[in-house]
Amino acid sequence: MARVAEEYPWERPLGASVVDDALVEFRTWAPAAQRVAVRVRGAEHELADEGLGVRSARVPASAGDDYWLVLDGKRFPDPASRWQPEGLRGPSRVVDPGSFGWTDRRFRAAPLRDAVLYELHVGTFTADGTLEAAAARLPALAELGVTHVELMPIAEFPGHHGWGYDGVYLSAAHSAYGGPDGLARFVDAAHDAGLGVILDVVYNHVGASGVKALEVFGPFFTDRHETPWGKAVNYDGEGSDGVREWVLQSATGWVRDFHVDGLRLDAIHAIHDDGARHVLTELADRVHAENRRALVIAESGLNDPKVIRPPRQGGYGHDGAWADDFHHALRALLTGERSGWYEEFGQVAQLAKAFHRPHVHDGGYSSFRGRRFGARADDRAPEQFVVFAQNHDQVGNRAFGDRLPARARPLAAFCTLLAPFTPMLFMGEEHGERAPFQFFSDHIDKRMADATREGRRQEFAAFAEFAGEEVPDPQDPATFERSKLTRRGSMKLRALYAALLRARRPLPPGVDTIEFSEDDGWLRVRRGAFELACNFAAGPRTVPVEGRTVALATHSATMGHGGVRLPARAGALIER
Repeated sequence: MARVAEEYPWERPLGASVVDDALVEFRTWAPAAQRVAVRVRGAEHELADEGLGVRSARVPASAGDDYWLVLDGKRFPDPASRWQPEGLRGPSRVVDPGSFGWTDRRFRAAPLRDAVLYELHVGTFTADGTLEAAAARLPALAELGVTHVELMPIAEFPGHHGWGYDGVYLSAAHSAYGGPDGLARFVDAAHDAGLGVILDVVYNHVGASGVKALEVFGPFFTDRHETPWGKAVNYDGEGSDGVREWVLQSATGWVRDFHVDGLRLDAIHAIHDDGARHVLTELADRVHAENRRALVIAESGLNDPKVIRPPRQGGYGHDGAWADDFHHALRALLTGERSGWYEEFGQVAQLAKAFHRPHVHDGGYSSFRGRRFGARADDRAPEQFVVFAQNHDQVGNRAFGDRLPARARPLAAFCTLLAPFTPMLFMGEEHGERAPFQFFSDHIDKRMADATREGRRQEFAAFAEFAGEEVPDPQDPATFERSKLTRRGSMKLRALYAALLRARRPLPPGVDTIEFSEDDGWLRVRRGAFELACNFAAGPRTVPVEGRTVALATHSATMGHGGVRLPARAGALIER
């Protein structure tokens, strides 16, 4: 366990910590309250003042007991709750992580350089929508060639179903998915199948349904900064130390107590910290101190390599970052889409640039943003960039949640899985899943439900192809149900995915040369003794190659004098 300095009382564990079978220590940070107590087993116990807003007491209780924190006579769930069995408005429950019965002592997750990620949403991955049901499907992913599953957020969020990006209790595994016991069993099952687990966490805001309950405790939020989704978390203003520790203990707790092998940090560009030591740097340090092999992967809308540079170079020290530009360049080429954020893409030259490092915008002018954007990242290892042809955003944030067109899928998989970066699949893409993945929610506050519906309708004003069409209602349970995987699709496509994942293993790191023809629509990428030949044109093309053998192809490929003949939207791996 990482050693945390105890100069300040909030740096000791917050929440409910089991001392022994009959005693639990309750500690909370509540500088806004005059009197704080814990109500458990029908009795109320006042928490003693440790200073700087921290209150604590050891009282008779045990794992499985429900409790409330009582602030100035009103009861609230614990901000550091590990379990909300009745949801956001119910009591917290004492959890003993030491009782989970792990069997994974010998497990070691694959390092980033060998990683293949698979993003899944627990509620729609199976018909039951639970962690237990999802665990039964894990061996098939390992057989495909996946090394890590990446769970979309599971921190307790409003209602029964949702994407999870409006979580409130950052350390509590969602009750409808199976709670903390369900998560522990899932992680243990994943490790038994040879898979690591990465957990998507949201530390840039909390769901609006929980803001008032947290503000009762202290200055969890700030007006000094803004986010697109709600009040900004107070990482750098007055009273921010307790807030920072609340988040940092959440991050390390998932790794330490639930054995997850890494965290994916949502939208870190909306985590604002003007302090001397950025909270994102501290988070990476704390997670790595807990488990040096654990991965910290950022979603950053900045195209700034400082995210994945070490602190000695002025960076945050994260292991990897999502790379949207690779997706945009690939999708625009394959589909011809040019609306919204795709307006700047559609050239083979852009994908060629992305195969070197996937910051297509690396300091040049962005017409979509109306300013120069991004920075070069040549000093960063290719595996530090996570690339994808589909993910929850790029599918679910389309008006109707439609996936890549069938004709585009083989070449999209070819480029993504054989790129020198860390590839990520989105659940179902490996078999050409027929169900959409739509945006759905289950808000418990009518105001939030109405705002979500209206916001969804307005979001697609920039996309001409959706004008005048009714966007699915996020609050309609049918929107959630139609997003569940059917597992109907193409066995041929699944076989291609498996073959591509086998073929990527002997490829050397990085790329040697990249050549392309904008007029003819082809791209060639040489990686050691192999060449990736890609035809993005709407008709057959001959791609010049030096090799003589087709090691793998998405479609029929014919070797000829000086090149390989490929049909439209096809790729071939050529070996010299």
